[in-house]
Amino acid sequence: MALTAGTRIGPYEVTSQLGEGGMGVVFRARDTKLQRDVALKLLRRMLSIDLVRVYERSGTLTTAA
Repeated sequence: MALTAGTRIGPYEVTSQLGEGGMGVVFRARDTKLQRDVALKLLRRMLSIDLVRVYERSGTLTTAA
């Protein structure tokens, strides 16, 4: 995943990449609303589609407001 410093994802501004593994990539970002640093984990496309299907079947899919 090619995200660079300054890329915005909703209220988050990516500052650097922290790591990468089989499930996806973790980035350090700044929450511009709460003014704090956070970690964003972006799942690989096929894995995230499969996880959504599993959660939908189990009835445990939730979202953060």
